[in-house]
Amino acid sequence: MIRVLVADDHPIVRGGIVSLLAQADDISIVGEAANGAEAVRLARELQPDLVLMDLRMPVLDGAAATAQIVAAGAGIQVLILTTYESDDQILGAIEAGASGYLLKAAPQEEILAGVRAVACGQTVLAPSIAATLVQRVRGQIVPPRLSPRELDVLRLVSAGKSNPEIGQALFIGEATVKTHLLHVFAKLAVRDRTRAVTLAMELGLL
Repeated sequence: MIRVLVADDHPIVRGGIVSLLAQADDISIVGEAANGAEAVRLARELQPDLVLMDLRMPVLDGAAATAQIVAAGAGIQVLILTTYESDDQILGAIEAGASGYLLKAAPQEEILAGVRAVACGQTVLAPSIAATLVQRVRGQIVPPRLSPRELDVLRLVSAGKSNPEIGQALFIGEATVKTHLLHVFAKLAVRDRTRAVTLAMELGLL
């Protein structure tokens, strides 16, 4: 039996969530909280397996409440169930220690499956949330720093020039061209010219 504490400041919404979970034979509602501070207190007193947490609540918001519950070290899992999906709110909840992030608009089956999965120690993210996080992480990738000469060489490679042609264009020896390319490969963590060019384009270097 999965023991769940439901935290949501809207009585009607909270009641709907409780009714949904009560339909499952393997889920038991052990408590309800109307704000984040109450969620922290009840989590400490009732020791549920999982807290189903809204984000925007009075007194203490869901992310802060999640952080306090997780920091207590009792092994209580937190699953965020909210209507909000902005980047900062998602990252704030995940950084606070939440094991999942679902939207209230999700199908009932998805919410129930999420509760079961998080209670078993898995991580659950709504598809739109996962996509948002991927885009955010990609945006934080810092491209490697290529020297001006390495960029010159790579531009000529992208133009289809051979090493001798690159050397002639840049007034350097072919061995120097090869050295620059090896440095580029190492910095981009690639093994060939084609991938070096395509990755450099993806990272906005070319």
